[in-house]
This record gives sequence, C-alpha cells and structure tokens, in this order.
Amino acid sequence: MGMIREALAGQRIAVTGGTGFLGTALIERLLRSVPGCELVVVVRPGRRGAAERVRREILRNDCFDRLRRELGDRFDEEVGRRLSAIAGDVSTDGLGLDEDGRRLLTSCRTVIHSAASVNFDAPLDGAVEVNLLGPTRLAQTLAAAGAHGPPPHLVAVSTAYVAGTRRGDAPEAVLADTPFAADVDWRPEVAAARRARDDADADSRDPKLLARFTKAARAELGAAGTPVLSAKAERLRHDWVKDRMVTLGKARARALGWPDAYAYTKALGERALLETRGDVPVSIVRPSIIESSFAEPGGGWIRGFRMAEPVIISYGRGLLKEFPGIPEGIVDVIPVDLVCSAIIAVAGRGPAPNGEPDVFHVASGARNPLRYRQLVDLVRAWYLEHPLADSDGQPIVVPEWSFPGRGRVQRQLQQATRSISAAERVLQSLPIRGRQAQWSARLEERRLEAERALGYVELYGSYTETEAVFRVERLLELWDSLDDADRAEFVFDPAVIDWPSYVRDTHMPSVVSHARVRTVGTRATRVQSRGERGRKAVLSPARQLAVFDLENTLIASNVVESFAWLATRHLDDEDRVRFTLRTLREAPRLLALDRRDRGDFLRHFYRRYKDAPVARLRADSWEMFSDLILTKAFPAGIRRVREHRRLGHRTLLITGALDVVIEPLRPLFDDVVCASLGEQRGRFTGELLKAPPTGEARALLMADYARAQGLSLEEAVAYADSASDLPMLEAVGHPVAVNPEVKLAAIARKRGWHVEQWPRAAGGPRPLLPIGPRVGARS
Repeated sequence: MGMIREALAGQRIAVTGGTGFLGTALIERLLRSVPGCELVVVVRPGRRGAAERVRREILRNDCFDRLRRELGDRFDEEVGRRLSAIAGDVSTDGLGLDEDGRRLLTSCRTVIHSAASVNFDAPLDGAVEVNLLGPTRLAQTLAAAGAHGPPPHLVAVSTAYVAGTRRGDAPEAVLADTPFAADVDWRPEVAAARRARDDADADSRDPKLLARFTKAARAELGAAGTPVLSAKAERLRHDWVKDRMVTLGKARARALGWPDAYAYTKALGERALLETRGDVPVSIVRPSIIESSFAEPGGGWIRGFRMAEPVIISYGRGLLKEFPGIPEGIVDVIPVDLVCSAIIAVAGRGPAPNGEPDVFHVASGARNPLRYRQLVDLVRAWYLEHPLADSDGQPIVVPEWSFPGRGRVQRQLQQATRSISAAERVLQSLPIRGRQAQWSARLEERRLEAERALGYVELYGSYTETEAVFRVERLLELWDSLDDADRAEFVFDPAVIDWPSYVRDTHMPSVVSHARVRTVGTRATRVQSRGERGRKAVLSPARQLAVFDLENTLIASNVVESFAWLATRHLDDEDRVRFTLRTLREAPRLLALDRRDRGDFLRHFYRRYKDAPVARLRADSWEMFSDLILTKAFPAGIRRVREHRRLGHRTLLITGALDVVIEPLRPLFDDVVCASLGEQRGRFTGELLKAPPTGEARALLMADYARAQGLSLEEAVAYADSASDLPMLEAVGHPVAVNPEVKLAAIARKRGWHVEQWPRAAGGPRPLLPIGPRVGARS
C-alpha cells in the first residue's frame, strides 16, 4: 500500500486554491492516488456557490479525464462521497466561513494551503491580503481547533523565490535563519499597502483625472451614450488605481531585493505565519517555477499559462527575437506532478517530530540543472521542426536567440510601442470601416504584442538572470525515507527528468496546443471554422429575435445622403451645385456632431425638413428606394433578414432614419422603430414627434420589446456597425459587428464577437454626394 497512502488513509484533508493550476492537480492526485482520504475544498463562492464552482472549474477540467476513465460510471458517486466544498476566502478575516464551514475545516487533520495571487504584476494591496495575510488568517482559524484536540497540520505552499535575487545557495530553512532575507517587519508593510490603496483611490477622483478618464472613454467608444461612457470611465479609473498599485508593488519588492510583488509578499507571508501560528504545526513547501506535468495525470497537462509559456509562444510567433538572461544560468523549473507528490509526501509524513516549522524546496537547479542556453536551443529546435504560421499561413522561422541586457530590450520594445501607437491614432481619426478598419486592427494587435513582450521582459527578465541555487537536501532526505511503493506512485526526485525529452516531447507540444496558435497548414481550417461557428450561432433555431441597425449595416447610406437626394430632386442645375458645395462644406461639422451625440445630431439635422411638402416627399421616397437605397444595399444583409424570418425569428429594425425614407423597407421586418416628423397643413414642421432611439435608448427599447413579445434577449441577435451602437450590441446574447468602423472593430475583436463583412451590390453608382434625378429627367 505504501507508507504515504497508509498515513493518509481515513484522513480528512482540506485544500485551498483548488481552482488554480497546482490546486487542481493536487485534488486530482489525492482523489486518485490516496483513495482512503476525504477532501474539503475551500473556494471563494462567487455567484454560483462553492459546490458549483468546484464542479464547473475543477472537476470538469481535463486533469480529471484519467480518473473519469478509471472510475467510469462511478466517478460522480465516488467524488460526491469523498469531496466536500465550503465557501471561504483567505483575503478576508475569519476566511468568511459560516459555522458549518468552520466546523468542517477545523475537523481536518491536514490542511494544504495553495491559494495565492500568483500574478507577478499583481496590485500590491491584493497580493498583501492574499499572499502575506492569507496563511496567517488560515492558521488563526485552525488554531481554534485546539480546544477540541490538536490543531491540523498546515502545509503552506510558498515559492523558492522568497530567497530574492541574490546569488549563491539558498538553503531549505525558515527565512529568519537565512542570509537572503531582508530584515523587514511585515506589519508596517501591510499598513502601508492598505494606506497606499486608499491614497490611490482618493487621487483617482481628482477632477482633472476624472476628465481624462471621460475623454479616454469617448475616444474609445465614441457616441455610445452616457451610461456606457460613464461605465467605461469608471473602469478606467479603477484600472488607474490598479496600475498605480502594481507599480508600487514592483518598486517596493525590488527595493528590498525580491524580483516582484509575488515573491515579496510570499516571503513576508512566511514570516507572518511563523510569528502568529500559535500551536499550529507548519511545514512550508517552496516550489520553483511550476510547469506542465511530467507524467501525472498525463504528460504535458497544464492549466492556464505559466511563466515560461508566454515567452515561448512569443518567440515562436517571431515577436521576441531576444530576451535578457545569462546563457549559463539555471532556469529552475519543476513539473507540477513532482510538486504534488512532494506536498502529499510532506502531508503523509506529518509535522516535524520536534514541532518546529520545516521547509522543503521542490526545485531542479541543484539536483538536475536546466541551463538557459540549453532551454533556448531545445525550444528553437522544436520550432524549426514544427513552425508556427503567420497570418498568411506561411511558416515563421525563429531567429537565433541572443542574450542581451534587460535595458536594451526594454528600450527597443518601448520605441516600437510608441511608433505603433502614433500610427494607430492617425488611423482612428479617419472615417474608415469594414475591411479597411482591419488596418487599425492589425496595428493594434502589433502594439499589444509589443506591450506584452515588454511586460514579459519586465516581469520575467529577473528570473532568467537569477543566480540563486535552491538546495534540496531535505527534499531528498524525504525521498530516501520512502518505500518502493511510494517512490513508484509519488515521484518527486528532480533527477528523473530528462530535459531534452521533457521539453521536446512533453512540454512544447502541450504549450502550443493550449495556446491555440496557428500552425503551418491549419490556417484555412481555423479561419473558416471560426466564421462558420459564428454564423451557425446567430442562425440557430434557438434564437428568438434579430435586431438590425440600418445605416452602414444594411445599406451604405445615411440620413445626409437621403436628405441630399430628396432635397435636390426638384432643384435646377445651378441650385444643385450650390446645395452640393454647401453640404460638403458643412460635412466636418456634421460629422463631429454625430460623433459627439447621435441624438443631438439627428434633431439638429432634421430641422432642414421644415416646410417640406409631406405628400411630395412620400412619393419621392419610393423612387429614392430604387435609385439610392437598393443600389447602396448590402445584399448579404437583406438575405440575412430573410434567413431569420425563415427560421421563425422575430425581426426588428431600429433606426434613426425618418419613416418617410424607410417606408419601402417595412415589409422586410416584423416591426420597425424609426424617427418621424410632425406635420402641419401638409408640411413637415422639422421637429421630431419623439426622439429617435440612439445609444442606451436602443437597449431599453429592445428590453421592452422582448418583454412585450415574450422573448429572451439572451437568445437575441443584434447587427450594428458603430461603437455608438454598443448598448444595443451588449444587450443581446449574440452581437454581430457588420462592416465595423475602427472603434467597434477593436471592441469586437477584444470581446470575441462575431464579425460580418457585407459588400455593396455590384455595379451601383458611388457619387460623393447622392443627387436625386430631376423631375422629368426620366421617362
């Protein structure tokens, strides 16, 4: 059976951080390899509750595929019998536990604490609450079990990089006994971080900053409506506070000799835990850089992107041509299953016999080092044999990797980011849309790539330059104490790893697969598949409602062009010229007003219809339909409306255009909402009977319409072309950006919305300003 299984048989073991990479692997391993134990999983409840989060975010992960195969139909029953979920949050005093959760947690004999804020660029205050204070809060809760018996054994997962960026051997010892630890009292650090957060939040409310956030929101979203712009400005304010706390975390950590806020708060978290643990027995497990699995539950299993993956993928895509580091330096990585085995072995051994805290490194550098140059050579060789594809499906040939200093790479990437941003600003000021807007999209993608690369250099550069060697004597003593059965089941000796085989045959295929990057020979299938998936979703019989914008969504025309056609219909040639010149002269002002507020623009523009004869315009609109509207229509858009109706979906047109203009289009839709002008003695007054639905008003109208028709907006589709239609698109479960202008193209790409490119009908005239044919000019 093995000593570990025997020691843990019948135990109730709690695990925090189960939704993370290490926590998920640990839960699976305990369920599969220690069949006699019960598990209590502590997770933040979220909206769904703790049990549902465990089911969706942990048990559905492919990490459990092997266990599902082994248990077959008994999987749900077995897991349900052995696993309990409780709601708890280590960032909250008392963990936010209810009485039942507290009772269940303190009944455990072992608690494995793997919950952490693992982002290297986490905001300082968040990292302090989770990494620094989390272990202490947990220990204080466990200490309450002392009244009913000995408190549980706390196995706290930390990181080997609490040793900081210093050189030389890092022993397996508490930080107070090592020469690497800065002598810092953790309590003032906590107080300072909390105070800094309050100060940053207060500073973010300065009127000048609030005006800047509003301006930035309008620049990104245009005339999307006050609620949307206000919500975006508030998100920008929160982002500003977060960025300030991230910067502060980096600065404070590096000032004290740690590479980032993660290592800094983990180090102080160890100190706080050991000072406040009371009678709770503590063991600390310090992994190095945790990467994809070596063998358990299968080779290459990984959850999310770890530290090395973004750099590896960026290199394969040709984005990173060089990265700082020491060629002969050690990149201390360790597969996740070796870390799980070590943690389980520490739990099985129990607290140290002398009752003192003990420390175990789970690292490869001292026992089986992987040199930076060796890793680079292995990755490059793999890409030369299995290249990624560029946007045209052509293989990307990765360059020879160089090992420059961090400063040089940072300067190059900063300059690239500035240049691309300048080009972006120029394009965004132009009234382009559809496929032309993709120029801006490509520029934005390149800027984001450069920014990501710069972030990787800033975040991870120190890890490739570290010269600390993490000793593993105590880990190997634990390994030597195991019997043959345990060594076969719970492998954690780093010497078992053959680095060339692991990188080439296990890690690289897994990384590329999980990154979902395009590889040579797959471009056509991937692009076609994505487009087909989007169209299949919007045309599913399950959809109930399809809502359409009109201008530049179904027709390549607007209210100015319609007015120009109708206004010149009865003018002589001289007046037509004057009208055309006057309208073109006004175009920039009208465009600016439209971008600022669509509703104000329509109210202002429709005053031009004052005193126009109603009967004549209604008659002229039918000829305009064939002369202008149809020639500027998008046939694919008209077909799409008919497809929705054929599927039994309700169709609704929402437009700011006048009823007299869109009257010929009414039969195409079930319902139409449009603008209409007042009439007096057979002439238009130039005043709107009611404000046309624009911005957030469209979303409210759609909600009322769906409620009245007994329909669900979650099962609705909306088609629009502009960021000003953002509320309309956000209101439905299936938004579609049609020939999007630059701002909407960027939003759709970020949010993964379906995009359609609908061309105009071929052969139609394309004048700068449509002029209605003079009465009598046609037979």
